[in-house]
Amino acid sequence: MNVIALSPWDLSLAAALVVALAALTARIGMGLSRSLLISGARTVIQLLLIGLVLKTLFENAQLYWVAGLALIMLSVAGYEVMSRQGRRFSGWWGYGIGTSAMFVSAFAVTVLALTTMIGPSPWWEPQYAIPLLGMLLGNTMTGIALGLDRLTQTAWQQRRVIEARLMMGHGWGESIGQIRRDAARSGLMPIINAMAAAGIVSLPGMMTGQILAGTPPMEAVKYQILIMFLITAGTGFGTLGAVWLGSKRLFDDRQRLRLDRLKPGRGK
Repeated sequence: MNVIALSPWDLSLAAALVVALAALTARIGMGLSRSLLISGARTVIQLLLIGLVLKTLFENAQLYWVAGLALIMLSVAGYEVMSRQGRRFSGWWGYGIGTSAMFVSAFAVTVLALTTMIGPSPWWEPQYAIPLLGMLLGNTMTGIALGLDRLTQTAWQQRRVIEARLMMGHGWGESIGQIRRDAARSGLMPIINAMAAAGIVSLPGMMTGQILAGTPPMEAVKYQILIMFLITAGTGFGTLGAVWLGSKRLFDDRQRLRLDRLKPGRGK
């Protein structure tokens, strides 16, 4: 593959565009300039660090190192899901629901893809395992965060409606059924939109990266189709699982609505 190397000067020019955008937002009083600059700095630091980690990992490929990095990625993703909630579950549940749903969905789909579809040798080859898991975790994290946030916020706003249904003899599942479906739909909508627009409105990132690296376009397209389907499955199963667990947690064994199990998140 004929890869065009990028110099520090090339990256500096791209960074200058972000700095110019930050200056413009400050000029018109949007209050986003600080966030833009901090996020840009975090992007550089985090990507350089992960680049060094992956370089070392690729040179010393061992299953336990791959598993360790995967668990770190999962832990960070679980924290991000929790931190994005306007109202989140208190105690371990605030972190555990999203993390466990991502573990089951993203890890299962990644292992399935590596062992049956892509087939590297060994199956946990970090060149394939880590990027694939990263894409699945990133998208599943977004879907679960949106789904849980919609669930808890709507349950809080419609608490009287839910309690009225319970008083009429409906079970917990029926009482919160429509809210649960709307929450799951909210979590799945971004990936559905991404699939609908792929190739027409936008060229997905993985396909673009492979083409820039010299991969034949049709081979890049096949990989992108595979990745899109895997991401959709991981996001869908993860979001549905997290929303179901969250819905169940909102009620106790006597089928009483327990909004005291929620507490304000960062946004409150």
